[in-house]
Amino acid sequence: MKLDADIKSQLAQYLQLLEGNVLLKVSAGSDSVSNDMLDLVNELSGMSDKITVEHTTLPRTPSFSVNRAGEDTGVTFAGVPLGHEFTSLVLALLQVSGRPPKVEQSVIDRVKAIQGEYHFETYVSLSCHNCPDVVQALNMMSVLNPNITHTMIDGAAFKEEVESKDIMAVPSVYLNAEFFESGRMTVEDILNKMGSSEDTSEFENKEPYDVLVVGGGPAGASGAIYAARKGIRTGIIAERFGGQVNDTLGIENLIGTKYTEGPKLAASLEEHAKEYNIDIMKSQMAKRLEKKDFVEVELENGAILKSKTVIVSTGARWRNLGVPGEAEFKNKGVAYCPHCDGPLFAGKHVAVVGGGNSGIEAAIDLAGVAGHVTVLEFMPELKADSVLQERLNSLPNTTVIKNAQVKEITGTNKVDGVTYIERESGEEKHIDLQGVFVQIGLVPNTDWLADTVERTRMGEIVVDNRGATSVPGVFAAGDCTNSPFKQIIISMGSGATAALGAFDYMIRNQ
Repeated sequence: MKLDADIKSQLAQYLQLLEGNVLLKVSAGSDSVSNDMLDLVNELSGMSDKITVEHTTLPRTPSFSVNRAGEDTGVTFAGVPLGHEFTSLVLALLQVSGRPPKVEQSVIDRVKAIQGEYHFETYVSLSCHNCPDVVQALNMMSVLNPNITHTMIDGAAFKEEVESKDIMAVPSVYLNAEFFESGRMTVEDILNKMGSSEDTSEFENKEPYDVLVVGGGPAGASGAIYAARKGIRTGIIAERFGGQVNDTLGIENLIGTKYTEGPKLAASLEEHAKEYNIDIMKSQMAKRLEKKDFVEVELENGAILKSKTVIVSTGARWRNLGVPGEAEFKNKGVAYCPHCDGPLFAGKHVAVVGGGNSGIEAAIDLAGVAGHVTVLEFMPELKADSVLQERLNSLPNTTVIKNAQVKEITGTNKVDGVTYIERESGEEKHIDLQGVFVQIGLVPNTDWLADTVERTRMGEIVVDNRGATSVPGVFAAGDCTNSPFKQIIISMGSGATAALGAFDYMIRNQ
Protein backbone atom coordinates (compact mmCIF):
# COMPACT_ATOMS: atom_id res chain seq x y z
CA MET A 1 0.00 0.00 0.00
CA LYS A 2 1.50 3.27 -1.10
CA LEU A 3 0.45 6.60 0.40
CA ASP A 4 -1.53 8.79 -1.94
CA ALA A 5 -0.15 12.09 -3.12
CA ASP A 6 -2.23 14.24 -0.73
CA ILE A 7 -1.13 12.32 2.36
CA LYS A 8 2.51 12.35 1.25
CA SER A 9 2.31 16.10 0.70
CA GLN A 10 0.91 16.61 4.22
CA LEU A 11 3.52 14.28 5.70
CA ALA A 12 6.37 16.10 3.98
CA GLN A 13 5.33 19.36 5.64
CA TYR A 14 4.97 17.77 9.07
CA LEU A 15 8.26 15.88 8.88
CA GLN A 16 10.12 19.14 8.33
CA LEU A 17 9.13 19.99 11.93
CA LEU A 18 10.99 17.00 13.43
CA GLU A 19 13.50 18.29 15.98
CA GLY A 20 15.55 15.17 16.71
CA ASN A 21 16.13 11.67 15.35
CA VAL A 22 13.36 9.06 15.52
CA LEU A 23 13.84 5.29 15.43
CA LEU A 24 10.95 3.08 14.24
CA LYS A 25 11.25 -0.47 15.59
CA VAL A 26 9.20 -2.71 13.31
CA SER A 27 7.76 -6.16 13.96
CA ALA A 28 6.38 -7.51 10.68
CA GLY A 29 5.19 -10.82 9.27
CA SER A 30 4.22 -11.87 5.77
CA ASP A 31 0.51 -10.91 6.01
CA SER A 32 -1.07 -8.07 4.05
CA VAL A 33 -1.31 -5.72 7.07
CA SER A 34 2.41 -6.24 7.73
CA ASN A 35 3.14 -5.40 4.09
CA ASP A 36 1.05 -2.23 4.32
CA MET A 37 2.80 -1.28 7.55
CA LEU A 38 6.24 -1.85 6.01
CA ASP A 39 5.27 0.33 3.05
CA LEU A 40 4.27 3.08 5.50
CA VAL A 41 7.41 3.02 7.68
CA ASN A 42 9.68 2.76 4.65
CA GLU A 43 8.00 5.74 3.07
CA LEU A 44 8.41 7.67 6.32
CA SER A 45 12.12 6.90 6.50
CA GLY A 46 12.50 7.78 2.85
CA MET A 47 10.96 11.20 3.41
CA SER A 48 13.19 12.30 6.29
CA ASP A 49 16.82 11.59 7.13
CA LYS A 50 15.85 11.93 10.81
CA ILE A 51 13.79 8.72 10.66
CA THR A 52 15.43 5.28 10.66
CA VAL A 53 13.92 1.80 10.70
CA GLU A 54 15.06 -1.22 12.70
CA HIS A 55 13.48 -4.67 12.43
CA THR A 56 12.75 -6.49 15.68
CA THR A 57 10.12 -8.60 17.43
CA LEU A 58 7.46 -6.81 19.48
CA PRO A 59 4.61 -8.31 21.58
CA ARG A 60 2.26 -7.94 18.59
CA THR A 61 2.90 -8.49 14.92
CA PRO A 62 2.33 -6.40 12.86
CA SER A 63 3.30 -3.36 14.94
CA PHE A 64 5.94 -0.68 15.25
CA SER A 65 7.17 1.53 18.08
CA VAL A 66 8.26 5.16 17.85
CA ASN A 67 11.42 5.87 19.82
CA ARG A 68 14.30 8.19 20.43
CA ALA A 69 17.74 6.77 19.69
CA GLY A 70 18.77 4.64 22.66
CA GLU A 71 15.46 5.17 24.49
CA ASP A 72 12.14 3.33 24.19
CA THR A 73 9.36 5.90 24.65
CA GLY A 74 6.60 3.32 25.03
CA VAL A 75 4.58 4.53 22.02
CA THR A 76 3.48 1.64 19.78
CA PHE A 77 1.06 1.28 16.87
CA ALA A 78 -0.30 -2.24 16.27
CA GLY A 79 -1.67 -2.10 12.75
CA VAL A 80 -1.45 0.73 10.22
CA PRO A 81 -2.35 4.12 11.77
CA LEU A 82 -4.04 5.77 8.82
CA GLY A 83 -7.65 6.95 8.53
CA HIS A 84 -8.57 8.96 11.60
CA GLU A 85 -5.35 7.81 13.31
CA PHE A 86 -3.09 9.50 10.75
CA THR A 87 -2.87 12.57 13.00
CA SER A 88 -1.99 10.33 15.96
CA LEU A 89 0.99 9.01 14.02
CA VAL A 90 2.17 12.47 13.00
CA LEU A 91 1.91 13.83 16.56
CA ALA A 92 3.76 10.81 17.95
CA LEU A 93 6.63 11.38 15.50
CA LEU A 94 6.83 15.08 16.36
CA GLN A 95 6.60 14.64 20.14
CA VAL A 96 9.11 11.78 20.26
CA SER A 97 11.48 13.93 18.20
CA GLY A 98 11.39 16.54 20.96
CA ARG A 99 8.60 18.87 19.89
CA PRO A 100 6.56 19.83 22.98
CA PRO A 101 2.85 18.88 23.06
CA LYS A 102 0.28 21.68 22.81
CA VAL A 103 -1.27 21.31 26.26
CA GLU A 104 -1.29 23.44 29.39
CA GLN A 105 1.79 23.25 31.61
CA SER A 106 -0.42 22.19 34.52
CA VAL A 107 -1.40 19.05 32.56
CA ILE A 108 2.23 18.29 31.69
CA ASP A 109 3.16 18.63 35.37
CA ARG A 110 0.39 16.20 36.39
CA VAL A 111 1.55 13.63 33.83
CA LYS A 112 5.19 13.86 34.88
CA ALA A 113 4.27 13.47 38.55
CA ILE A 114 2.65 10.03 38.08
CA GLN A 115 4.47 7.23 39.90
CA GLY A 116 4.20 3.48 39.26
CA GLU A 117 4.02 1.34 36.12
CA TYR A 118 1.15 1.99 33.70
CA HIS A 119 0.84 -0.03 30.49
CA PHE A 120 -2.12 1.17 28.42
CA GLU A 121 -3.65 -0.51 25.36
CA THR A 122 -6.36 1.15 23.26
CA TYR A 123 -8.48 -0.82 20.80
CA VAL A 124 -9.66 1.40 17.94
CA SER A 125 -11.24 1.32 14.52
CA LEU A 126 -9.67 3.54 11.88
CA SER A 127 -13.11 4.95 11.02
CA CYS A 128 -13.67 6.07 14.63
CA HIS A 129 -13.48 9.83 15.05
CA ASN A 130 -13.55 9.59 18.85
CA CYS A 131 -10.54 7.26 19.10
CA PRO A 132 -7.73 9.68 18.16
CA ASP A 133 -8.34 11.88 21.21
CA VAL A 134 -7.67 8.92 23.51
CA VAL A 135 -4.75 7.59 21.46
CA GLN A 136 -3.08 10.99 21.29
CA ALA A 137 -3.57 11.66 25.01
CA LEU A 138 -2.03 8.32 26.03
CA ASN A 139 0.80 8.63 23.50
CA MET A 140 1.63 12.07 24.87
CA MET A 141 1.60 10.72 28.43
CA SER A 142 4.00 7.95 27.36
CA VAL A 143 6.40 10.46 25.82
CA LEU A 144 6.34 12.67 28.95
CA ASN A 145 6.59 9.94 31.59
CA PRO A 146 8.91 6.88 31.35
CA ASN A 147 6.59 4.95 33.69
CA ILE A 148 3.79 4.98 31.08
CA THR A 149 3.52 3.01 27.83
CA HIS A 150 0.73 2.94 25.27
CA THR A 151 -0.16 0.70 22.34
CA MET A 152 -2.83 1.58 19.80
CA ILE A 153 -4.44 -1.60 18.44
CA ASP A 154 -6.45 -1.57 15.21
CA GLY A 155 -9.34 -3.93 15.90
CA ALA A 156 -9.62 -4.85 12.22
CA ALA A 157 -6.02 -6.09 12.19
CA PHE A 158 -6.39 -8.05 15.45
CA LYS A 159 -9.91 -9.46 15.16
CA GLU A 160 -9.26 -12.59 17.23
CA GLU A 161 -7.89 -10.51 20.10
CA VAL A 162 -10.90 -8.17 19.95
CA GLU A 163 -13.37 -11.06 19.93
CA SER A 164 -11.58 -12.89 22.76
CA LYS A 165 -12.05 -9.80 24.92
CA ASP A 166 -15.67 -9.30 23.76
CA ILE A 167 -14.83 -5.74 22.73
CA MET A 168 -17.92 -4.22 21.08
CA ALA A 169 -17.19 -0.50 21.37
CA VAL A 170 -14.24 1.72 20.57
CA PRO A 171 -12.14 3.25 21.87
CA SER A 172 -11.76 0.59 24.59
CA VAL A 173 -8.81 1.19 26.92
CA TYR A 174 -7.07 -1.45 29.02
CA LEU A 175 -4.60 -0.65 31.80
CA ASN A 176 -2.14 -3.33 32.90
CA ALA A 177 -4.29 -5.94 31.07
CA GLU A 178 -7.49 -4.92 32.92
CA PHE A 179 -10.40 -2.95 31.39
CA PHE A 180 -9.98 0.76 32.17
CA GLU A 181 -12.65 2.72 30.25
CA SER A 182 -14.50 2.96 26.95
CA GLY A 183 -15.44 6.04 24.95
CA ARG A 184 -14.00 9.45 24.26
CA MET A 185 -11.70 10.82 26.98
CA THR A 186 -9.46 13.84 27.30
CA VAL A 187 -6.05 13.66 28.94
CA GLU A 188 -7.63 15.36 31.97
CA ASP A 189 -10.32 12.65 32.12
CA ILE A 190 -7.64 9.94 32.05
CA LEU A 191 -5.58 11.64 34.75
CA ASN A 192 -8.64 12.06 36.97
CA LYS A 193 -9.54 8.38 36.56
CA MET A 194 -5.95 7.43 37.45
CA GLY A 195 -6.35 9.34 40.71
CA SER A 196 -4.16 12.31 39.75
CA SER A 197 -5.87 15.24 41.44
CA GLU A 198 -5.96 18.60 39.73
CA ASP A 199 -4.68 21.76 41.35
CA THR A 200 -7.80 23.76 42.19
CA SER A 201 -5.89 26.75 43.56
CA GLU A 202 -6.24 28.48 40.18
CA PHE A 203 -9.97 28.84 40.87
CA GLU A 204 -9.47 30.66 44.16
CA ASN A 205 -9.97 34.41 44.33
CA LYS A 206 -10.96 34.82 40.68
CA GLU A 207 -12.42 38.25 40.03
CA PRO A 208 -16.11 38.27 39.01
CA TYR A 209 -16.72 38.04 35.28
CA ASP A 210 -18.94 40.23 33.16
CA VAL A 211 -20.05 37.17 31.19
CA LEU A 212 -19.44 33.58 32.27
CA VAL A 213 -20.33 30.94 29.68
CA VAL A 214 -21.13 27.41 30.87
CA GLY A 215 -20.56 24.95 28.02
CA GLY A 216 -18.06 24.82 25.16
CA GLY A 217 -20.09 23.66 22.17
CA PRO A 218 -21.02 25.82 19.16
CA ALA A 219 -23.38 27.97 21.26
CA GLY A 220 -20.91 28.42 24.12
CA ALA A 221 -17.92 29.19 21.91
CA SER A 222 -19.99 31.68 19.90
CA GLY A 223 -21.29 33.34 23.08
CA ALA A 224 -17.80 33.63 24.59
CA ILE A 225 -16.29 35.08 21.41
CA TYR A 226 -19.09 37.61 20.95
CA ALA A 227 -18.80 38.67 24.60
CA ALA A 228 -14.99 38.97 24.45
CA ARG A 229 -15.24 41.10 21.32
CA LYS A 230 -17.13 43.66 23.41
CA GLY A 231 -14.01 44.06 25.55
CA ILE A 232 -15.66 42.75 28.71
CA ARG A 233 -14.28 40.18 31.18
CA THR A 234 -15.29 36.80 29.81
CA GLY A 235 -14.85 33.24 31.09
CA ILE A 236 -15.91 29.88 29.72
CA ILE A 237 -16.33 26.56 31.53
CA ALA A 238 -16.10 23.62 29.13
CA GLU A 239 -16.17 19.93 29.96
CA ARG A 240 -14.86 19.48 26.41
CA PHE A 241 -14.71 22.02 23.62
CA GLY A 242 -17.13 21.25 20.82
CA GLY A 243 -19.54 19.32 23.02
CA GLN A 244 -21.64 16.86 21.06
CA VAL A 245 -20.14 18.15 17.81
CA ASN A 246 -17.18 15.89 18.68
CA ASP A 247 -19.50 12.91 18.14
CA THR A 248 -20.62 14.06 14.69
CA LEU A 249 -18.73 12.87 11.64
CA GLY A 250 -19.73 14.53 8.38
CA ILE A 251 -21.15 18.08 8.56
CA GLU A 252 -22.51 19.37 5.26
CA ASN A 253 -25.05 21.99 6.37
CA LEU A 254 -22.80 24.60 7.98
CA ILE A 255 -23.40 27.39 5.51
CA GLY A 256 -20.23 28.52 3.75
CA THR A 257 -18.42 25.28 4.58
CA LYS A 258 -19.22 22.51 2.09
CA TYR A 259 -17.92 19.74 4.32
CA THR A 260 -16.16 19.35 7.63
CA GLU A 261 -16.02 16.81 10.42
CA GLY A 262 -17.08 17.21 14.03
CA PRO A 263 -13.68 16.90 15.75
CA LYS A 264 -12.16 19.32 13.24
CA LEU A 265 -14.91 21.88 13.88
CA ALA A 266 -14.55 21.40 17.64
CA ALA A 267 -10.81 22.10 17.41
CA SER A 268 -11.55 25.22 15.33
CA LEU A 269 -13.98 26.51 17.97
CA GLU A 270 -11.30 26.20 20.64
CA GLU A 271 -8.61 27.79 18.46
CA HIS A 272 -10.92 30.71 17.67
CA ALA A 273 -11.78 31.24 21.34
CA LYS A 274 -8.08 31.28 22.22
CA GLU A 275 -7.59 34.25 19.89
CA TYR A 276 -9.48 36.40 22.42
CA ASN A 277 -8.93 37.37 26.03
CA ILE A 278 -11.17 34.61 27.39
CA ASP A 279 -10.47 32.76 30.64
CA ILE A 280 -10.87 29.18 29.38
CA MET A 281 -11.47 26.51 32.04
CA LYS A 282 -11.51 23.05 30.43
CA SER A 283 -12.57 19.67 31.82
CA GLN A 284 -14.88 21.43 34.28
CA MET A 285 -18.56 20.85 34.95
CA ALA A 286 -21.05 23.09 36.69
CA LYS A 287 -23.25 21.57 39.39
CA ARG A 288 -25.23 24.52 40.77
CA LEU A 289 -26.34 28.05 39.79
CA GLU A 290 -27.65 30.65 42.21
CA LYS A 291 -28.62 34.30 41.79
CA LYS A 292 -27.24 36.59 44.52
CA ASP A 293 -25.58 39.99 44.11
CA PHE A 294 -23.73 38.19 41.32
CA VAL A 295 -24.79 35.02 39.56
CA GLU A 296 -22.81 32.25 41.24
CA VAL A 297 -21.83 29.01 39.49
CA GLU A 298 -20.46 26.19 41.62
CA LEU A 299 -18.23 23.65 39.85
CA GLU A 300 -17.94 19.92 40.50
CA ASN A 301 -14.49 20.57 42.01
CA GLY A 302 -16.08 22.80 44.67
CA ALA A 303 -14.96 26.16 43.26
CA ILE A 304 -17.51 28.98 43.07
CA LEU A 305 -17.28 31.46 40.19
CA LYS A 306 -19.14 34.77 40.17
CA SER A 307 -20.35 36.80 37.21
CA LYS A 308 -22.63 39.72 36.40
CA THR A 309 -24.26 37.54 33.73
CA VAL A 310 -24.15 33.86 32.81
CA ILE A 311 -24.87 32.11 29.52
CA VAL A 312 -25.89 28.47 29.97
CA SER A 313 -25.01 26.48 26.85
CA THR A 314 -24.64 22.94 28.17
CA GLY A 315 -26.11 21.28 25.08
CA ALA A 316 -27.76 17.88 24.97
CA ARG A 317 -26.88 14.19 25.02
CA TRP A 318 -28.26 11.11 23.28
CA ARG A 319 -31.60 10.00 24.71
CA ASN A 320 -31.68 6.53 26.25
CA LEU A 321 -34.42 4.04 25.43
CA GLY A 322 -34.88 3.28 29.12
CA VAL A 323 -35.70 -0.39 28.59
CA PRO A 324 -34.27 -3.47 30.33
CA GLY A 325 -30.94 -4.51 28.85
CA GLU A 326 -29.90 -1.08 27.56
CA ALA A 327 -27.68 -0.12 30.50
CA GLU A 328 -26.55 -3.70 31.14
CA PHE A 329 -25.28 -4.18 27.59
CA LYS A 330 -23.88 -0.73 26.91
CA ASN A 331 -20.61 -1.30 25.00
CA LYS A 332 -21.53 -4.99 24.86
CA GLY A 333 -23.75 -4.63 21.82
CA VAL A 334 -25.67 -1.48 22.74
CA ALA A 335 -24.07 1.51 21.00
CA TYR A 336 -24.81 5.11 20.11
CA CYS A 337 -22.17 5.94 17.48
CA PRO A 338 -22.40 4.02 14.17
CA HIS A 339 -19.23 5.64 12.78
CA CYS A 340 -17.13 4.51 15.75
CA ASP A 341 -18.52 1.10 16.58
CA GLY A 342 -19.97 0.02 13.24
CA PRO A 343 -16.80 -1.78 12.03
CA LEU A 344 -16.96 -4.09 15.06
CA PHE A 345 -20.26 -5.45 13.72
CA ALA A 346 -18.97 -6.40 10.28
CA GLY A 347 -21.17 -9.11 8.78
CA LYS A 348 -23.50 -9.18 11.79
CA HIS A 349 -27.21 -8.39 12.17
CA VAL A 350 -27.85 -5.08 13.95
CA ALA A 351 -30.85 -2.91 14.72
CA VAL A 352 -31.18 0.86 14.66
CA VAL A 353 -33.85 2.24 16.97
CA GLY A 354 -35.18 5.52 15.59
CA GLY A 355 -36.50 6.62 12.22
CA GLY A 356 -35.43 10.27 12.21
CA ASN A 357 -32.55 11.66 10.17
CA SER A 358 -29.87 10.44 12.58
CA GLY A 359 -31.41 6.97 12.72
CA ILE A 360 -31.73 6.53 8.98
CA GLU A 361 -28.25 7.97 8.38
CA ALA A 362 -26.95 5.43 10.92
CA ALA A 363 -28.77 2.59 9.15
CA ILE A 364 -27.33 3.60 5.76
CA ASP A 365 -23.86 3.80 7.29
CA LEU A 366 -24.15 0.43 9.01
CA ALA A 367 -25.53 -1.29 5.91
CA GLY A 368 -22.09 -0.86 4.35
CA VAL A 369 -20.44 -3.10 6.97
CA ALA A 370 -23.14 -5.13 8.75
CA GLY A 371 -24.74 -8.25 7.33
CA HIS A 372 -28.24 -6.87 7.87
CA VAL A 373 -29.75 -3.73 9.42
CA THR A 374 -33.27 -3.58 10.88
CA VAL A 375 -34.74 -0.14 11.62
CA LEU A 376 -37.32 -0.03 14.44
CA GLU A 377 -39.53 3.08 14.43
CA PHE A 378 -42.12 3.78 17.12
CA MET A 379 -44.42 5.89 14.91
CA PRO A 380 -46.46 4.69 11.91
CA GLU A 381 -44.12 6.53 9.51
CA LEU A 382 -40.42 7.37 9.38
CA LYS A 383 -39.55 10.99 10.23
CA ALA A 384 -36.35 11.18 8.17
CA ASP A 385 -35.99 13.32 5.05
CA SER A 386 -37.34 11.62 1.94
CA VAL A 387 -33.91 11.57 0.25
CA LEU A 388 -32.56 9.49 3.15
CA GLN A 389 -35.54 7.12 3.08
CA GLU A 390 -35.07 6.58 -0.66
CA ARG A 391 -31.40 5.78 -0.13
CA LEU A 392 -32.24 3.32 2.65
CA ASN A 393 -34.91 1.60 0.59
CA SER A 394 -32.43 1.09 -2.24
CA LEU A 395 -30.14 -1.02 -0.06
CA PRO A 396 -30.56 -4.81 -0.26
CA ASN A 397 -29.69 -5.64 3.37
CA THR A 398 -32.09 -3.38 5.29
CA THR A 399 -35.55 -3.87 6.80
CA VAL A 400 -37.84 -1.20 8.27
CA ILE A 401 -40.38 -2.09 10.97
CA LYS A 402 -42.77 0.74 11.87
CA ASN A 403 -45.18 1.03 14.81
CA ALA A 404 -42.66 -0.91 16.89
CA GLN A 405 -42.18 -0.27 20.61
CA VAL A 406 -38.93 -1.72 21.90
CA LYS A 407 -39.64 -3.63 25.11
CA GLU A 408 -36.27 -5.20 25.98
CA ILE A 409 -32.72 -5.71 24.73
CA THR A 410 -31.84 -9.32 25.48
CA GLY A 411 -28.59 -11.16 26.05
CA THR A 412 -26.35 -12.87 28.59
CA ASN A 413 -22.88 -11.33 28.59
CA LYS A 414 -23.63 -9.43 25.35
CA VAL A 415 -26.60 -8.54 23.15
CA ASP A 416 -28.35 -11.43 21.39
CA GLY A 417 -31.63 -9.79 20.38
CA VAL A 418 -34.44 -7.26 20.73
CA THR A 419 -38.00 -7.83 21.90
CA TYR A 420 -40.57 -5.35 20.60
CA ILE A 421 -44.35 -4.88 20.64
CA GLU A 422 -46.19 -4.47 17.37
CA ARG A 423 -48.27 -1.48 18.45
CA GLU A 424 -51.13 -2.05 16.03
CA SER A 425 -51.80 -5.65 17.06
CA GLY A 426 -50.22 -5.65 20.53
CA GLU A 427 -48.29 -8.77 19.56
CA GLU A 428 -44.85 -9.29 21.11
CA LYS A 429 -42.04 -10.23 18.72
CA HIS A 430 -38.32 -10.97 18.98
CA ILE A 431 -35.42 -10.46 16.58
CA ASP A 432 -32.12 -12.33 16.95
CA LEU A 433 -29.23 -9.92 16.41
CA GLN A 434 -25.84 -8.88 17.79
CA GLY A 435 -26.02 -5.10 18.07
CA VAL A 436 -28.46 -2.27 18.82
CA PHE A 437 -27.74 1.35 17.86
CA VAL A 438 -29.96 3.83 19.72
CA GLN A 439 -30.81 6.99 17.75
CA ILE A 440 -33.96 8.49 19.30
CA GLY A 441 -33.10 12.13 19.78
CA LEU A 442 -31.62 14.31 22.49
CA VAL A 443 -32.03 15.16 26.17
CA PRO A 444 -30.92 18.64 27.35
CA ASN A 445 -28.07 18.73 29.90
CA THR A 446 -29.98 20.88 32.38
CA ASP A 447 -30.61 18.60 35.37
CA TRP A 448 -28.00 20.49 37.39
CA LEU A 449 -30.14 23.64 37.24
CA ALA A 450 -33.04 22.03 39.17
CA ASP A 451 -35.74 24.72 39.66
CA THR A 452 -33.37 27.69 39.30
CA VAL A 453 -34.70 28.70 35.86
CA GLU A 454 -37.93 27.92 34.04
CA ARG A 455 -37.71 24.75 31.97
CA THR A 456 -40.17 22.86 29.80
CA ARG A 457 -41.43 19.42 30.79
CA MET A 458 -38.67 18.06 28.52
CA GLY A 459 -36.07 19.94 30.58
CA GLU A 460 -35.33 22.59 27.96
CA ILE A 461 -34.55 26.09 29.29
CA VAL A 462 -37.22 28.61 28.27
CA VAL A 463 -35.67 31.69 26.64
CA ASP A 464 -36.97 34.84 24.95
CA ASN A 465 -35.77 36.33 21.67
CA ARG A 466 -32.67 37.76 23.40
CA GLY A 467 -31.71 34.46 25.00
CA ALA A 468 -32.86 35.63 28.45
CA THR A 469 -34.19 33.09 30.94
CA SER A 470 -36.65 33.58 33.81
CA VAL A 471 -33.74 34.68 36.06
CA PRO A 472 -32.45 38.23 35.47
CA GLY A 473 -28.84 38.10 34.26
CA VAL A 474 -29.01 34.44 33.27
CA PHE A 475 -29.14 33.68 29.55
CA ALA A 476 -29.13 30.40 27.64
CA ALA A 477 -28.34 29.22 24.12
CA GLY A 478 -28.18 26.14 21.93
CA ASP A 479 -29.60 22.65 22.30
CA CYS A 480 -30.27 23.03 26.04
CA THR A 481 -32.99 25.61 25.28
CA ASN A 482 -36.53 25.39 23.89
CA SER A 483 -35.32 26.35 20.42
CA PRO A 484 -37.46 24.17 18.12
CA PHE A 485 -34.54 23.17 15.87
CA LYS A 486 -31.31 21.55 17.07
CA GLN A 487 -28.70 22.48 14.48
CA ILE A 488 -25.07 23.64 14.76
CA ILE A 489 -25.67 26.83 12.83
CA ILE A 490 -28.70 27.69 14.97
CA SER A 491 -26.72 27.07 18.15
CA MET A 492 -23.98 29.41 16.95
CA GLY A 493 -26.52 32.12 16.22
CA SER A 494 -28.25 31.69 19.57
CA GLY A 495 -24.88 31.93 21.36
CA ALA A 496 -24.23 35.26 19.67
CA THR A 497 -27.76 36.42 20.52
CA ALA A 498 -27.32 35.49 24.20
CA ALA A 499 -23.97 37.31 24.40
CA LEU A 500 -25.43 40.47 22.87
CA GLY A 501 -28.45 40.11 25.15
CA ALA A 502 -26.15 39.81 28.19
CA PHE A 503 -24.16 42.88 27.10
CA ASP A 504 -27.36 44.87 26.66
CA TYR A 505 -28.57 43.70 30.09
CA MET A 506 -25.37 44.95 31.74
CA ILE A 507 -25.63 48.34 30.04
CA ARG A 508 -29.18 48.77 31.34
CA ASN A 509 -28.58 47.42 34.85
CA GLN A 510 -25.21 48.88 35.96
